[in-house]
Amino acid sequence: MDQHIKPVALEKAYRLLNHGPTVLVSASHDGVDNVMSAAWSCALDFSPPKVTLVLDKATATRPLVERSGYFALQVPNLSQLQLTYDVGHTSANDTPDKLGKAGVQLFRVEGHDVPLVAGSSAWLICKVLPEPRNEQVYDLFIGEVVAAYADDRVFSDGHWHFETADPSLRSLHYIAGGTFYAIGDAVVAKT
Repeated sequence: MDQHIKPVALEKAYRLLNHGPTVLVSASHDGVDNVMSAAWSCALDFSPPKVTLVLDKATATRPLVERSGYFALQVPNLSQLQLTYDVGHTSANDTPDKLGKAGVQLFRVEGHDVPLVAGSSAWLICKVLPEPRNEQVYDLFIGEVVAAYADDRVFSDGHWHFETADPSLRSLHYIAGGTFYAIGDAVVAKT
């Protein structure tokens, strides 16, 4: 075995895959909006596009998703580092004005009653595809993407352009303990 390959404790093994983009999860029901950050989300399918998202039962966002049947995923960027950390480490259950304290500004797009976080690099509005057992046992939600938007300074023609965009638009990747990475430069393999 290569000398640089070292064992990883199983309770830390998730961190090996947990460097995908952190997302902001937003939802609304009965006039109540909330936003939280999450590291455990991923693409599930292409057509129709679907995503998965883990929402712990203790979060204030989960009941909004369950009652409304919708959520949005936002791709926060380096300019939103503190906001992303703050909404992920403060619960609206304990701090009802957490969005104001974190400086979150919300907007909506026509045809969808889901709050979106201003300043993000991308937004996916998702309709929950109910899977009660997965939701209750694993806290795992599946959403069909019904609308998607991106900041064209960093995403256009179906591709991210982090290397040519302002560095403040680079996506955040949470690894634990308040530490994030911003995505780096593009490297391309021969095809």
